[in-house]
Amino acid sequence: MEKLSFQRDGNIAKVIINSPPANALSSSLLTELQDILRQVTEQPDIKAVVIYGEGRFFSAGADIKEFTSLQKKGEHEALARKGQTLFDEMEHFHIPIIAAIHGAALGGGLELAMACHMRIVAKNAKLGLPELTLGIIPGFAGTQRLPQYVGLPKAYEMILSGEAITGEEAASLGLANHAVEEDEVVEKAINLARKISNKSGPSIRAVMELVPYAKVSQFQEGIQQEAEKFGSVFGTEDAREGIQAFIEKRKPNFKE
Repeated sequence: MEKLSFQRDGNIAKVIINSPPANALSSSLLTELQDILRQVTEQPDIKAVVIYGEGRFFSAGADIKEFTSLQKKGEHEALARKGQTLFDEMEHFHIPIIAAIHGAALGGGLELAMACHMRIVAKNAKLGLPELTLGIIPGFAGTQRLPQYVGLPKAYEMILSGEAITGEEAASLGLANHAVEEDEVVEKAINLARKISNKSGPSIRAVMELVPYAKVSQFQEGIQQEAEKFGSVFGTEDAREGIQAFIEKRKPNFKE
């Protein structure tokens, strides 16, 4: 593993993102995460997973520079589907996954966090989906998961404005379970994981199977449409301008 590490702490698995400077979600990082989930599955005595980032951020977004290397038709949609498939696997994982968020969870980073079952955030953390500021859209099911946590009006506001909210706001909206001081985030998440790991394995797995039935039936159709539109929007001139502006650290000049 180059970008992630996996540690055992009793019945708890700790997954640490270490891909400086931003812990950006690249294709290789997603592949490593999928491999770690398989390792966890092969260890039936593990009862909870805690995922957090080293350095300044949980994850400040997807790997934008990798996006610029995708040139062939269908590559962007394929990337979206890869992330969506992994995050769907996480959401339907047999044991709970807790995200411990400090610094920022933006773009793909927030989409990763929303695929976890619970979120502990630093009060001063920034959470958002800023893709529209680059002329693109969320592609890892962000348009479908965010409304389930914050409601439709707030989801429209966050996605269309691209503005982030604080950890405290996230907790008040239901996007996070608890907002704590930054130096308490990981400890709070691990303590929650320990409370869960004290429970019976069969009862934990039963709950993990049952709760997803509460999701609306159109979710799968929604993420399929998102992947298709992610690919089509990426082919626009505005998307190319937005990404180049991001790389050059300037304001984009959108034409449409």
